[in-house]
Amino acid sequence: MLIISAIILYICYNLQQISLLSVIIMSCDYEVIVIGSGPGGEGAALKAAKSGLSVAIVEAKEIGGNCTHLGTIPSKALRHTVAHFALHKKYHDYSYPQMLDNAQRVIQAQSELKTGFYKRNNVDMLHGFAKFIDAHNIYVCQEADGEKITEQYSAKYFVIATGSRPYHPKDIDFLHPRILDSDSVLKLKDNPKSITIYGAGVIGCEYASIFRTLKIKVNLINNRERLLSFLDNEVIDALSYHFRERGIRTRHNEFYDMIAADDNEVILKLKSNKVIKSQYLLFAQGRTGNAGELGLENLGIKTNVRGSVKVNENYQTIKQPHIYAVGDVVGYPSLASAAFDQGRFAATHIINGKCDAHLIKDIPTGIYTLPEISSVGKTEQELTEEKVPYEVGHAFFKDLARAQISGKTTGMLKLIFHRESLKFLGIHCFGSQASEIIHIGQAIMSQKGKANSLMYFVNTTFNYPTMAEAYRVAALNGLNRL
Repeated sequence: MLIISAIILYICYNLQQISLLSVIIMSCDYEVIVIGSGPGGEGAALKAAKSGLSVAIVEAKEIGGNCTHLGTIPSKALRHTVAHFALHKKYHDYSYPQMLDNAQRVIQAQSELKTGFYKRNNVDMLHGFAKFIDAHNIYVCQEADGEKITEQYSAKYFVIATGSRPYHPKDIDFLHPRILDSDSVLKLKDNPKSITIYGAGVIGCEYASIFRTLKIKVNLINNRERLLSFLDNEVIDALSYHFRERGIRTRHNEFYDMIAADDNEVILKLKSNKVIKSQYLLFAQGRTGNAGELGLENLGIKTNVRGSVKVNENYQTIKQPHIYAVGDVVGYPSLASAAFDQGRFAATHIINGKCDAHLIKDIPTGIYTLPEISSVGKTEQELTEEKVPYEVGHAFFKDLARAQISGKTTGMLKLIFHRESLKFLGIHCFGSQASEIIHIGQAIMSQKGKANSLMYFVNTTFNYPTMAEAYRVAALNGLNRL
């Protein structure tokens, strides 16, 4: 009898808890609140809204997030403008700030487009900074006419998509106008004659090529032995050669000891006792997740030293499974394209309680140097280490009619395939339109079984002249090596 009574009490208690949870859920302002309107937030908010959930998106600054206003869009618009004007004899008449102006047109168009998406899908836009009060409630704080206005909102689920910001060591004065990061470099009103870029990762290499194309003297400081060591060695060699020929001075295996600036210049002292002087310094040493001001510590949600939130395979935070996190704030792969997919996957899990889709295994890399780089799959060095029997096919852009017509003959397409099955193992491209060209090979490489084969490009007729024809040329070149 006592056992039966205990069971009844247990059931009653749990029914009470379920009832209490139902009251909380029914009384929520929204079913889903998404914090951040970058690619991750956009993917989550639109997927949830299109599935019939009530959704709000919180944005502290402008719709589109850092991707639209401070990162991908403005930097790539700047690159395009610089590349375009470099073909004209009088492009030296244009200053760096004038080159930046073109980005504003694109930023405005993108922001208006995304705002339209939210309005059409009945997603409420809450402007301000979000902070968790408890597991189901947040404050949204904004300043209007010098006065702080704080509103409280509740939701059954949350998706954190607050992105990231440039990493700032505490011993460097980023308030000095001559010490820049990847945000402030896009607001520079001067036309520098020299710049030192500390950090030769993707951002550092992209800006090195942009500034050098503008005939600005560039010192590129690399903490590693080679540039972009995650790329195929042949591509790294091509980029290094191109940088050297363009006049970019690259120093490898160097670390800063001290960075100081005055009204005229920045002095960089390296631990090797080298001293480098330039008008400006761009510090490009990675990014930090924007999670520190959300009040997550009160919910038992911890971040690592770079501000990244730990999540499971469904993008749920470990301590609060109804709170999801996507995009740069969770770290790798820190790509706008991947963030949008992560947002959709998180929303799908909220809607269905499961999500069978996951990020693809081979995410293409796009590096917008001048010329650009793109790759997908394995590198030669990885396959050599794994002892996989492979062969390589090349197509050099200097031999393609379309490249000769456009005058953009620097670069190559490299296909790596299995010697026996002819299956694609890796595709690497260096040169004009590389980030577009790579997707042709990616489509075939992602096919199952015999559909992933070098023979597809051997037997396919391409438009002529095109850059896509490089696939036929490279495939035949590889086949002839067997």
